[in-house]
Amino acid sequence: MPFSDQAPRLELAPFRARLPWLGGDLQSVRNALAKPVPPRPAARSSRLILPLADGTGDRLHVTLDEPAAPRPGLPLALFAHGVSGSEDSYYMLATAARLIERGYHVVRLNLRGAGPSRIDCKRHYHAGRSGDLRDAIAALPTALTANGAVAVGFSLGGNTVLKLAGEQGAGGPVVAVASVCAPIDIGLTTANLARRRNKVYQKVLLKPFKAEYVAPGAELSDALRAAVERARNFAEFDATVTAPRNGYASAQAFYDDNGARHHVAGIRVPALVIAAQDDPIVPFAPYAAIDWRALPWTIPAFTRTGGHVGHHGRDGIWYVEAIDRFLASLEQR
Repeated sequence: MPFSDQAPRLELAPFRARLPWLGGDLQSVRNALAKPVPPRPAARSSRLILPLADGTGDRLHVTLDEPAAPRPGLPLALFAHGVSGSEDSYYMLATAARLIERGYHVVRLNLRGAGPSRIDCKRHYHAGRSGDLRDAIAALPTALTANGAVAVGFSLGGNTVLKLAGEQGAGGPVVAVASVCAPIDIGLTTANLARRRNKVYQKVLLKPFKAEYVAPGAELSDALRAAVERARNFAEFDATVTAPRNGYASAQAFYDDNGARHHVAGIRVPALVIAAQDDPIVPFAPYAAIDWRALPWTIPAFTRTGGHVGHHGRDGIWYVEAIDRFLASLEQR
């Protein structure tokens, strides 16, 4: 059952919000308020530790979910989380459950310095660390990656998988990607988070992000540790920490090099791109500015409502259904 390397024609049902979660903000905070219990598919889960190849000695801790009824010929599904997320973020577990039920092996990454990976990392993830995903795929057992990998990213992780696909082009280990609410213009997203109306979002995301950045094991100069402490928002953090720590002259230089909007033209594998126009965190304008018709490998799946990694619909989570249908359309039966 080989995986098709052609961009599919995909028809998705329109998104219809589930009451009472109306509007971008309620859609975005629904999981935090309702605290839903993640689905538990029939699977065996185990811990893998994957070395990174950049000479730092950093290692990623990941969870491998092996379905009770695997289907031969399918690629591995590799998941990347968002800011302050981990392998156990609800969106990771909900999407993994659907794919496991369909026979996919799933690897849920803890990005560099996040969650269980924190104890084995001197450095930290950012939206453009696509090389970490390449290293993770290369370090996995070949039996898992024999049919390639589908990279699925949420929020920050969505930017990373789109950048990875654009850099790879055709013929690499990634055979398809799906992104959910990716900040494809990192600078504009950072500026949007600094708005007064987004004060709560910024606080909820920044506080744990800063805590894991300076957690035991992190290799930081005293000056950078002080800059982490002083940063009042992500704009200040990127200017005083992210850019200098990663060798960029300015935050803008970091944004220009790592934003997926600068890389999507290079995508040569099927790519599902999900975004909501009322996302309160990630502005939709960068998506609207791209001529997706000129990018035949990409499938834009844009909704009027849905919020940020929300899409809580009347029949479940819409982006989970969209990813499921996308992968089904690529399978050669």
